[in-house]
Amino acid sequence: MIFWIVAGGLATVVAVLITLAMRAPRRAGTEPAAAYDLRVYRDQLREVDKDLARGVVSEADAERVRAEVSRRILAADAAIQAEQAGDHDKKGAPQIVAVVAAVLLIGGSVAIYTQLGAPGYGDLALSDRIAMADERRASRPAQEAAEASLPRPQTPANASPDYIALVEQLRATVANRPGDVQGQILLAQNEANLNNFSAAADAQREVIRLKGDAAGATDYAGLADMLVLSAGGYVSPEAEAALQTALSLDPGNGTARYYMGLMMSQVGRPDTAFRIWDGLLREGPEDAPWIPPVLAQIEEMAFRAGVNYQLPEIGGGRGPTAGDIEAAGDMTPAERMEMIGNMVSGLSDRLATEGGPVEDWAQLITALGVLGQTSQAAAVYENATNVFAGDTRALDLLLRAGQRAQVAE
Repeated sequence: MIFWIVAGGLATVVAVLITLAMRAPRRAGTEPAAAYDLRVYRDQLREVDKDLARGVVSEADAERVRAEVSRRILAADAAIQAEQAGDHDKKGAPQIVAVVAAVLLIGGSVAIYTQLGAPGYGDLALSDRIAMADERRASRPAQEAAEASLPRPQTPANASPDYIALVEQLRATVANRPGDVQGQILLAQNEANLNNFSAAADAQREVIRLKGDAAGATDYAGLADMLVLSAGGYVSPEAEAALQTALSLDPGNGTARYYMGLMMSQVGRPDTAFRIWDGLLREGPEDAPWIPPVLAQIEEMAFRAGVNYQLPEIGGGRGPTAGDIEAAGDMTPAERMEMIGNMVSGLSDRLATEGGPVEDWAQLITALGVLGQTSQAAAVYENATNVFAGDTRALDLLLRAGQRAQVAE
């Protein structure tokens, strides 16, 4: 409440000052030009009298000059009177205009803060924000509650009656053949086509149950996909469990990684969501189904995470892939070091020619330190700090990489 009281008081004071300024009559900042002319003409009359007393001009000439100057004085005085009368008509803005301006000032300030600020939030430390996100993640609604809060899904308008009849027949057939894995797979796909995502998830659960240990990461990621869609885009604890299983079977599964990033964004961890989605963009491929939704959201996620971000080349790569790591397991130490050296060389060439995000520079510095190429790591570290000068977050990341490579204190 203290924040709102102080902010409201300041806004009111500013609104009052602006209102008074708008209501005040408008006054000219300088005297009219005719007033200056009037002083000149009066000085001329005095000079004529002096000249007449010294005998410089005759009485007739002096009288003629007095008449002309007097005529000009009358004209200048009339001009001054007309201008002063006009000044009286220059009133301030109408009261209604001043009131509307004050209301817009106060109301607009509140509206902008509501959109950009966080009403009710104090100055939270990073550890507090992470703790709040963990609590939000642990206490978020279950799948059933999320589905119950949504309206009943509508059948797509382009679904023909014949197709709907075939799906109904498929339901009856699968019900009579509960052990048919292929039937359950077809049922899950077709229920999803009709926007019956909850029913599709039920069929997918049966697929996983029937497959048993043979169920793979794709099966669990498919279940999570249907659960998220049936909950209107919300990643529930049940969907998260399916995602965790999919990632334990295949850490590189793109669908599961995308939805894990989405879940992190929903519980208040945009930093984690950004890292996950950035990795997906860099690994590609361009035609992967998760690339369009990531592109639609990642810049906002980077903003929320406080990252100065530029979209990378999709599929440009970032370090060894899961296949590279698996292949390295069968290599001798010498072969493994050679493979790492080749990867480092490729990354170094790419950064030198195309540039890249700070994460890639930090990875290169760390890798060079591991390879014992300290002098090259130091050169890359110095170059990177020049490239990202002014970016506090980037410099902090580079400093940690330089410390790991023993080229920075």
